Amino acid sequence: MKNKTTAGLLAIFLGGLGVHKFYLGQMGRGIVYLLFSWTLIPAVVGLIEGILYFAQAQDVFDAKYNTSVSRHSA
Repeated sequence: MKNKTTAGLLAIFLGGLGVHKFYLGQMGRGIVYLLFSWTLIPAVVGLIEGILYFAQAQDVFDAKYNTSVSRHSA
């Protein structure tokens, strides 16, 4: 299960390398961030995405990034 706080911190501090995209399972986008990391554009975008992750409601984050988690009923 992906953690919203972890994704936000990775995006803010290592977003220029696309680490948060790899963490969220978006391998293609992570590779694009790596390829363009020398331009510093991914670092700026990562900072913005990190802030958006923190501002996003937990249920919205879960619906987008934790859909593969099966929920067991008691």
